[in-house]
Amino acid sequence: MSTVSQPDGRPEEPPDTAGGTITTRPHGNATPATPTETTAGPTPEPAAEPAEARHRLTALQGLAALSLDAMASVAYGPESIVLVLAAAGSYGLGFTLPVTLALAALLTVLVASYRQVIAAFPDGGGSYAVAKAHLGRRTALVAAASLLLDYVLNVAVSVTAGVAALTSAFPGLYDDRGAICLAVLVLITGINLRGIVDSAKAFLVPTAVFIGAVLAVVVVGLVRDAPASTVTADGHPSVLAHHATSVGALLLLKAFASGCSALTGVEAVANAVPSFRAPAVRRAQRTEVALGALLGVMLIGLSVLIGRFHLQPVAGVTVLAQLADASLGHNWAFYVVQFATMVLLALAANTSFGGLPVLMGLLARDNYLPHVFGLKADRQVHRHGVLALAAVAAVLLIFSGGDVNTLVPLFAIGVFVGFTLCQIGMVRHWRREDSPGRRGKVLLNGFGAVLTGVSALVVTATKFTEGAWLIVIALPLMVFGFEAVHRAYDRIGERLGLGRVPEPPRRAPSLVVVPVSHLSRLTREALNAAVSLGDEVVAVTVTYEDLADRPATEALRRDWELWNPGVELLELPSATRSVGRPIADYVTDLTARRPGTRITVLIPEAEPAHLWQRLLQNQRGAVVAHAVRRDTDAAICRLRFRLGTGATR
Repeated sequence: MSTVSQPDGRPEEPPDTAGGTITTRPHGNATPATPTETTAGPTPEPAAEPAEARHRLTALQGLAALSLDAMASVAYGPESIVLVLAAAGSYGLGFTLPVTLALAALLTVLVASYRQVIAAFPDGGGSYAVAKAHLGRRTALVAAASLLLDYVLNVAVSVTAGVAALTSAFPGLYDDRGAICLAVLVLITGINLRGIVDSAKAFLVPTAVFIGAVLAVVVVGLVRDAPASTVTADGHPSVLAHHATSVGALLLLKAFASGCSALTGVEAVANAVPSFRAPAVRRAQRTEVALGALLGVMLIGLSVLIGRFHLQPVAGVTVLAQLADASLGHNWAFYVVQFATMVLLALAANTSFGGLPVLMGLLARDNYLPHVFGLKADRQVHRHGVLALAAVAAVLLIFSGGDVNTLVPLFAIGVFVGFTLCQIGMVRHWRREDSPGRRGKVLLNGFGAVLTGVSALVVTATKFTEGAWLIVIALPLMVFGFEAVHRAYDRIGERLGLGRVPEPPRRAPSLVVVPVSHLSRLTREALNAAVSLGDEVVAVTVTYEDLADRPATEALRRDWELWNPGVELLELPSATRSVGRPIADYVTDLTARRPGTRITVLIPEAEPAHLWQRLLQNQRGAVVAHAVRRDTDAAICRLRFRLGTGATR
């Protein structure tokens, strides 16, 4: 049988022609063509419409919108390393810089890899897109599930961490931290519903202040011979182990894995490439490199200061606070660093709002999530994805009570799984490509896959009893859910005959049924539309046996005869107060008696002039539409009559 092209099996959506062009996609597992660079220069990307371009990111805006998660990790990444090494006493703290340098090496590998991912997969999706192309459908779904979990947990952890910093400065707010977390979440969600560009503009200044503050701590600290102040740590007990353990491979692996929490968010730029202005690939690559460079400099700089000032972790004070105190002194500059850290930790959730909706849109396009997540608002916002992320994050915040320690054990496992699958996929990508330097790229990604894979195993093993087992269970359940959605769409496509040329259309006798309850301009407009649509028209009204209803029934019968519109009025008696059931039964009987007739039920409804007036409606039209849709195959047409202008649509 002949076949016809279809938009990725989406049965109920027409092709997107908002940009003035219609694109076709390959069938099966064919890989879509992507822009490639030649010796003559990069292939120019099609120019975006001016109105659309205003709602897309520049490289600088992308850094503010998509890097907050990674930037904020500077506040807890070095501390995670120090707390693990503290088990080996002062001698163990001497390995802070080597572990951080290993972390920076992994960061370099990841940035180089994701820069290539951006070029190879300009439609976004990151590790999901790579795994889908090179590792198979099931592996791609595991990557997608891990990213979804990481993004959702990132929102909850970032908000709770920011509020924890706030309640540390103002202890009186501690009991209200749950409500404050929800208020911050609502604020971030509202900003993102206005568009990713608006969120980037709103968060650009806090991002710049935080980066400037941390770099100032590093630069000033490097020129000091001794700490300027230790007021912050005074009086707080040290967390160094009294019976220090030896520094072995396992301890170093645990420190490295804990420090890898600073790498969460590195993949966000690759996931959201379509959110950038043209040339999107080049802008996204610049953003990825800038993110990696800034993050690496800050991590290494802070680690150098830890060794330079012989810092020891203490209870109740963060490592970053001690470093700011030692470098800048206990003055206004110290409080600027603390305030900037608090704000950026809370706003780091924005990375998820920039990357997750795009990923959900890709999954919806591939029929693994409801298609509603693929829709965009006027400001290029995946609004349903933003709201879904906010809803799930709110549940986590309520469940945790705003306590960051409840959520941290679940955090970062998903991103390591995504990192590893992405690296393995890129190894296969380079082995299939015949490009210069292929062997070096394979070695680079292979080395990165080993590092991230080991980190994923170590983090999962060390945090398993603290809640990581939930992630181990959640990943296969999410994959099962994706496949269930995909099977449902396959069944819909099969029933609709997608991909097959249908029989030519043919005209059939048509009959339009119009439910009425009284005479009005609405009734007249309904019959005008009905006689224009059908060969035959019949008006029906539901009557009741109660004495109180008889006067209204007789009045309608008398008025109809006086009006004489040329359309029969059929009375459908009902023993109960049901409105929809008698009409549905009548349509069912018509279908049985006239099998070749196309039956349409036209339901007239008043459209109020003001939104609040909808509360005054009796919803009879919705009840009738539901009954007919549930019990029959008749077409349903709901005619709206505007009360404000007198026009219909």
